[in-house]
Amino acid sequence: MQTHKQLTIGLFGFGVVGEGLYKVLKQTPSLTATIKKVCIKNIGKKRNAPASLFTTNKEDLLSDPDINVIVEVIDDSVAAFDIVSTALRNGKDVVSASKKMIAENLADLLQLQQLTGRSFLYESAACASIPVIRNLEEYYDNDLLHSVKAIVNGSTNFILTKIIDEGLEFKQALLLAQQAGFAESNPVLDVEGFDAVNKWTFLLTHAYGITASPASILFNGIQNIDINDAIVAKSRKQEIKLVAQAQKLTNGEVAAFVLPQFVNHDDHLAFVKNEYNGVVIESSFADKQFFYGKGAGSFPTASAVLSDIAALRYGYRYEYKKLRDHTPHKLSNSIYLRVYVSFDDISYIPKERFEWIEEWHAQEQRKYLAGVIAITELQHTTWWKENNTSLILATNPVIEEVETRRLKKKSLELAGII
Repeated sequence: MQTHKQLTIGLFGFGVVGEGLYKVLKQTPSLTATIKKVCIKNIGKKRNAPASLFTTNKEDLLSDPDINVIVEVIDDSVAAFDIVSTALRNGKDVVSASKKMIAENLADLLQLQQLTGRSFLYESAACASIPVIRNLEEYYDNDLLHSVKAIVNGSTNFILTKIIDEGLEFKQALLLAQQAGFAESNPVLDVEGFDAVNKWTFLLTHAYGITASPASILFNGIQNIDINDAIVAKSRKQEIKLVAQAQKLTNGEVAAFVLPQFVNHDDHLAFVKNEYNGVVIESSFADKQFFYGKGAGSFPTASAVLSDIAALRYGYRYEYKKLRDHTPHKLSNSIYLRVYVSFDDISYIPKERFEWIEEWHAQEQRKYLAGVIAITELQHTTWWKENNTSLILATNPVIEEVETRRLKKKSLELAGII
């Protein structure tokens, strides 16, 4: 029978997630895990825990030989990396919820894990209550993934739900998300897609063995979604979601991006409302599977942290099987995307840079077009994020380079619309 080791925890951060973990641990005495010390910034702030538990000196945790697990749930990515790297080098296992820190330091963190032999787990950094990393690591370790599509940010999904389903203005919906504790301390990280692309950076590592920086992945948020875009979506029986997508191409490369996307009403992701997250994995052997759960909030995130802590009792580590045991895939820059672009003034839209235009609507109060554009065009320009321009992907947006020749020929009759 496998014995479980006693875990003595040093906790960094006592905000929404930290306090949630403290409460959850008190309700799970069977876990044989206790928090010895909590490091915080402001010692004078009133907290729902004994004052003797808190310190402002990180060395009280990092240098304590009795503490064998460091749990880090702060929102300062620079400080978080210092905590995590020091803890690993000091022979401690680490659990983290800091997606920005992990995304920005992924290569170094992979190296540190190999160097120290310690566990570094971060399930809570991806989709809160959904165990997507563990599934990619274990269930899909040898399965050939065709695609992964996901809603990985509960805050933006909450905001879009309020705008599209309830007709709220963007600012009203954002305020509601903040009041509910779903939005980050800096809402720009959520709203402009930074949080989602950070998560997608390391999920690509577990899904396809890709190690890439967030800057190398095309992304945007929901800050430019207009109420007229929602009207268009409803007329087509579609939703608008911020979708993180990775799709394996015929040449073996992977197309990956995080962008607003039209989603059909019968699509799994259309059912993901409010602060919930959803992940659809399509593979050779398991076909299509759908994971659904809360992606934001105190207890959902704390539950994922708790799951990682429990896994440390029996020495669990990520093996990064797609990176170590297979030939890692490469990100593709040679695809084309089907896009919908709405705008107030056509002069801001470089229509000559589209491969072709499929629709053009000039009579509406807010004008829009639908067409096909190279991903490199979007990677190297910013016009599609400026001047109140809104870009949303079509339902099946990816067109491979080899396919464009056939489709372009077929669409010649559409030439001259603009």
